[in-house]
Amino acid sequence: MKFLPIFLDVNKRFILVDGGGTIAARRVEAALKANANVIVFNEELNEEFLPFFDSPNFKHVKRSPKETDFKNCLIAYGASEDAVRDKLLFNAAHKAGALVNVADVAKYCDFITPSIVDRSPMIVAISSSGKTPVIARILRARIESLIPPAYGKLADFLGSFRGKIAAKINNHVKRRHFWENIIEGKVSNLFLLGNENEAEKQLNDELEVQANNNDKIQIGEVFLVGAGPGDPDLLTFRALRLMQRCDIVLYDRLVSADILNLVRRDAKRINVGKRLNDHTMAQEEISQLMVDLAKKGKRVLRLKGGDPFLFGRGGEEIELLGTNNIPFQIIPGITAATGCSAYAGIPLTHRDYAQSCIFITAHGKDGALDLDWKALLRPSQTIVVYMGLNNLKKLSEEFIAHGADINIPVALIENGTRRDQRVITGTFNDINDKAIAENFQSPALIIIGNVVKLHKKLHWSAEEENAEHQMSLKAQETL
Repeated sequence: MKFLPIFLDVNKRFILVDGGGTIAARRVEAALKANANVIVFNEELNEEFLPFFDSPNFKHVKRSPKETDFKNCLIAYGASEDAVRDKLLFNAAHKAGALVNVADVAKYCDFITPSIVDRSPMIVAISSSGKTPVIARILRARIESLIPPAYGKLADFLGSFRGKIAAKINNHVKRRHFWENIIEGKVSNLFLLGNENEAEKQLNDELEVQANNNDKIQIGEVFLVGAGPGDPDLLTFRALRLMQRCDIVLYDRLVSADILNLVRRDAKRINVGKRLNDHTMAQEEISQLMVDLAKKGKRVLRLKGGDPFLFGRGGEEIELLGTNNIPFQIIPGITAATGCSAYAGIPLTHRDYAQSCIFITAHGKDGALDLDWKALLRPSQTIVVYMGLNNLKKLSEEFIAHGADINIPVALIENGTRRDQRVITGTFNDINDKAIAENFQSPALIIIGNVVKLHKKLHWSAEEENAEHQMSLKAQETL
């Protein structure tokens, strides 16, 4: 992070603006909204300044600024588009101890001005750290459409209860939970529908119930969330909402850093990840930990790669929650089979190649593969193998031993849907050698069947295409 995001109190503070065009007008407008005292320097001002002359906080000086004009200045904006004036402003403002921003001159900027979504008192600021302001503006337009104007009034309404709520709910965690329930529940819905009196009554009723239970430990809740195969864009909206409501997150090693960064920043994070022969925490311990934390009133986010109900052992975890009467929610995620196959351009079913698909795990106990080989060898069927990389050689040998054609297409997808996704294709006869040569690592998914033939034609992921290009260059170097 190059810039520290802050919201600065400029009430009655002196802000100097140099320039008379559109950019200068926007700086003046924002500063006046924040109740700053603004002096703008320029011989002439365009028509966009006309609404500001009625403000008692606005003053126009018909000349360029001098060094003495910067005394007691908090912020100096340069928007004259004159290099000599920009340099004078930067030096004089710094000498006076002011912060400086000169439009489109990075070397003369102590800070940058973000794109703003104004739902006062709610303010959303978006910045690209000065790299691509157009992206920030596009994001601002999208956010503008997502946040109704009434949210500002809702913030004012709820803010008027802040002191009363703080006095009646003395525990900060319970207080945060109360606020979240109010904002996402019936009170806010009533207010946004225009029924302010009923919203106030509902809030007071809920506050009294909570206040009367201040000394009681309330049972928390567990959110069992599927994080998908890795790309954060594949998360569901519900998953994102609950990731922002948790007190503690228990996450697996397959959950990418990009996804983990979307969890509420002050939530405690506990890595309970498991890999072959290296368990940070046993499954029974994880399940019991969720129960223990919920009994202490915590909202627990159990964040799992893929989908929690497909080789994710989610059923085992909620079974213990149900036994202990712990409330829980289950949020499905895009499983590795559908996510990775899509990003690799391999349809799991296709009218000309496969009319059925079966998911299996090749993580056999003590290396043994106890699979229904007869069912797997049915024609026109796609087989997706989870956790099979370490058993890839044995898996290929067993398929061949049970009568499979050695030339059946096989794809191996490493880090599917992520920026470093890689895909190699082969057959039972050579896929293991290719995986060793390319040093494929977990997480990896295996797809078996004639649909793999479509990979070269249908692949679209830029990351995967780049990875294949790098592998091709590596092969050329070897030759």
